[in-house]
Amino acid sequence: MTQQQKQEIKNIIEKEIEDLTVDIATIEEQLKPIKKDCSLDSIDHKMLKQQQNINIQRYEVAKIRLNKLKTAYLRIDTNEYGICKECEENINIERLKLLPESQYCITCMNELGL
Repeated sequence: MTQQQKQEIKNIIEKEIEDLTVDIATIEEQLKPIKKDCSLDSIDHKMLKQQQNINIQRYEVAKIRLNKLKTAYLRIDTNEYGICKECEENINIERLKLLPESQYCITCMNELGL
């Protein structure tokens, strides 16, 4: 991988970290406890609880991805970045542009069932 490609991926990672940080802050606002409201019937209350459960899942997925992106950012200047952990071949640059936190090539990812 060339230095120019690494810099391009670094820029992608920085942008995704920034976007995810904003998303996480927005989701955190939506995770505030649901207050009992006498104007809500049981169905409305259940729908609010269901939406809150969805937001909790979105929050957890976003936090995990944020951590993976931060790790990828720290690894990008090493010789390990962009190398599949399984077969030790180069990961396709287009894959890294889409998912810069990728640690496996597509072939190994499919074989491992990830």
